[in-house]
Amino acid sequence: MTGSDRLLFFFIGLVTTFVFIRISVRLIRAKVRWWPGNFVHGDTHVHHVVFGTVLLLLSSVTSLVIPDDMHGARLAAAAVLGVGAALVLDEFALILHLRDVYWTKAGRLSVDAVFLAVGLTGTFLLGARPFGYDEVLQLNPETTPASTFTLRLIAISVNLCFAIVALLKGKIWTGLLGLLVPVVPAVGAVRLARPGSPWARWRYPEGSRKLSRAYRREARIRQPIIRVKIAVQEFISGRHDLPDQDRP
Repeated sequence: MTGSDRLLFFFIGLVTTFVFIRISVRLIRAKVRWWPGNFVHGDTHVHHVVFGTVLLLLSSVTSLVIPDDMHGARLAAAAVLGVGAALVLDEFALILHLRDVYWTKAGRLSVDAVFLAVGLTGTFLLGARPFGYDEVLQLNPETTPASTFTLRLIAISVNLCFAIVALLKGKIWTGLLGLLVPVVPAVGAVRLARPGSPWARWRYPEGSRKLSRAYRREARIRQPIIRVKIAVQEFISGRHDLPDQDRP
C-alpha cells in the first residue's frame, strides 16, 4: 500500500460526502416529507460540522495507532478522514463567522473551501508535487556541490515568496498553482492586488490610483469570472440567497 492509495480513499470520502450532504440539505430546505430533517437535540440544531469534527479526530488518532501491515484499516481511516473533512469544510463559513450563514452569500465560502480541497487532492493524485519537492528530497550537502545546493534552495525560496505574495494579493488559485508550476506566482505577484485583499489594505490607500485601477480591473475581468463560478457552484450546492443575519 502506498500513500497514493490512502490519498485516493480520502478523495473518495471527501467527494462522495460533499455530494451527499449537499443533496441532503437541499432536500431539507425543500421540505421533502420522506427525507429526514435536521438533527435536533432538544432545542439545539446540531450542525454536521460537529459530526465532521468528531470523525476527523477519530480517524486521525486511529491512523496513528494502526499497524502498518493492516492495510485495509489504514485505507478505511483515510476514507473516514475524507468524510470528516467534507462535513467540516461544508460549514467552513459557519466556523469563520461564528453564526449560521449556510444559505447566505457568505456561505459560498464553504463551497470554495471544498472545491479547493478537492482540486488540490485531485492534483496530488495525478502525480503533481510542489515545485522543488523532489529536489529537496535529493539534496545532500555532503554530495551535492555547494553552488548547486545554494542555487536550488534560492530558486525554491524565491518561488515560494512569489506564491505567498500572490496569496496576499487575493489571488488564491494563482498562488496555489504557483506552488506546483514555477513562474506562475511571479505573474500574480507583480500584478495589481484584488480590492479587499490584505495587500490592498496595506499598500493601497483609499483614493489612490492603484486602488482605483484595482476596482476597475475587478469589475472588468474578475466579476464575469466570479459570476460563472457562482453559477457552477450553485448548480451543485444550491442557491445562497438568504439575507445575512446581524450579529447578536
